[in-house]
Amino acid sequence: MSEPETIAVYDAQADDYDRMMRKEAEEQPIYQEFVASLPKGAHVLDLGCGPGNYARLFAEAGLKVTAIDASAEMVQRADKIEGVNARQGFFDDINDVDAYDGIWASFSLLHAPRADLPRHLAALQKALKSGGQFFIGMKTGTDGGRDNLGRFYEYYTIEELEGLLRTAGFTPDRNWTGYGKGLAGQY
Repeated sequence: MSEPETIAVYDAQADDYDRMMRKEAEEQPIYQEFVASLPKGAHVLDLGCGPGNYARLFAEAGLKVTAIDASAEMVQRADKIEGVNARQGFFDDINDVDAYDGIWASFSLLHAPRADLPRHLAALQKALKSGGQFFIGMKTGTDGGRDNLGRFYEYYTIEELEGLLRTAGFTPDRNWTGYGKGLAGQY
């Protein structure tokens, strides 16, 4: 993500977002499945880490965690977590090759413009070790735009997203859906 208005919202709403995500991260069993699928001591990338709530859970599980977010406020919070190496960066800054056993992109890539998502997915595929695990969380739909806080979103159908993932070299094997109000109070 590199869209200034969206980043500014996350910087300004960091306290509220941190509270919301801490509860959500701890209540979602999907992260436990992700951790269980990785080798002991695996190196994971938390892309769009926010305040680091998932990164914290990964570090507590004994994983080596690199966390990246475009929001300086979010990175400051994530970097205070023991076992988490957080840095400010954008999706285009991912240029590693065979670096990660797992990549966790939980509702971060939905901020990428539609034309850029294929490039970002290709870079993530290169950054993932052979046999590595990739988790992507996205909101489904057919359009894009801004929420009532001013954050930019792109929405994809499941079929469209799976096609993009396959083109990038991933093998989608599971869909998990859920509904919940986000920071903007919208579903």
